[in-house]
Amino acid sequence: MTAKQDEIRQKAFRQTLMSARQTMVFSEVLKLAFEAFSASKLRSALTALGMVIGSASVILVVTIGLTGKQWIIGEIQKFGTNEVEVEYSGGGTAASEHVVNSDSLTRDDEKAVLAQLPGVMYSSPVLETHDRISIGSGVTKETLVLGVSPQYQFIHNLTVPMGRFLDDTDDSAHIKCAVVTEPFAKEMYGSSDAAIGRSFQISGIPFTIVGIFKNVEDFGQSEIADQTILIPYSVARYFTGTDNVKQIYFSMRNMDQVPEATKEVVRIISARHRPNSIYKAQNLRSLLDSAAPIANILTVVLLLVSSVTLAVGGVGIMNIMLANVRARIREIGIRKALGATAREIKLQFLTEAVIISLSGGIVGTIIGLSLPFSVRLFTPYVLPVDWRSAAIALITSVLIGVIFGTVPATRAAQLDPVESLKYE
Repeated sequence: MTAKQDEIRQKAFRQTLMSARQTMVFSEVLKLAFEAFSASKLRSALTALGMVIGSASVILVVTIGLTGKQWIIGEIQKFGTNEVEVEYSGGGTAASEHVVNSDSLTRDDEKAVLAQLPGVMYSSPVLETHDRISIGSGVTKETLVLGVSPQYQFIHNLTVPMGRFLDDTDDSAHIKCAVVTEPFAKEMYGSSDAAIGRSFQISGIPFTIVGIFKNVEDFGQSEIADQTILIPYSVARYFTGTDNVKQIYFSMRNMDQVPEATKEVVRIISARHRPNSIYKAQNLRSLLDSAAPIANILTVVLLLVSSVTLAVGGVGIMNIMLANVRARIREIGIRKALGATAREIKLQFLTEAVIISLSGGIVGTIIGLSLPFSVRLFTPYVLPVDWRSAAIALITSVLIGVIFGTVPATRAAQLDPVESLKYE
């Protein structure tokens, strides 16, 4: 065996021996830390209470944030993230024309899109007019009247708690019927029940109420107001005397088709009109895409607020560890006299701080997770749970123990062994 090989073997032996010694030392330090923790269980439990509250707060804040995000996105999806709305924005006047003629949308544009764009489930034009409706006692009120097709109900996810919605027969036979909002029905007739079958006049023409509809939360994106009347599109044309429509709605089969469909709708309609006419198509994908980051930012802000509780818990750990150092000065002196190094003393007290912090974090994590799961178990509501929040709570608990336990541990390690042995 060469001298070089012998040197390598001796070096490997020393490294193995050092590793075994370090493992033994740390296990001894860990054992002492657990003994100190067990010796004052009540005081340690009270100290860990701040970490329990803080860790549970972190998980509950994330749960609340996810619940809010889920609700907002759900409400937007109810209103119709599959829909594409197109409207005329201006232009289209020839230079030689003395009279300004608009190049508005028509029902033929709707038919062209349906023929050329696959994936459209529903479509409806919107013809908008306004009229002052008599509500009795000589009082009239400005009311929005929309001429729509029967598919308008499915595009906007309208519910009809009383009566029925407009159907194909109403549109094809030009039947003078109407579907009104609940506020309109209550103001006119006192209740939704009393409104069904009653007649009122729009521009002197009698209309019969066949249903009461409710609109979902639309975040201000819908043309529907509290005082809104829906009538068949074919009948609404009587009031305008033109084929021009204000808007056309298209509902796609799949939400993923919406961005491309929005571009295609503009292309198809623009090809049918004058070159300088402008048509704007929009959808709710942008609203949906912006809602998620906003909800995430609010969750982060709430997490920062809840971190104050963790900081308070960390201060409590630091205070109790400083008290422990003062109460165990003689013990520290004896340990140093028997050969314990400053590093081992520091590691022991730092480990005690981490044990207190982590134990509080574990209990707080269990409490934080048990609350949303209890709601799932005992109620029909399903609260979202992000397991990453539990990991964050536990990791934060360890970091709090290390950060706020460093000062007491350093103070214990710096004590003079001779002075410590003299301490009474």
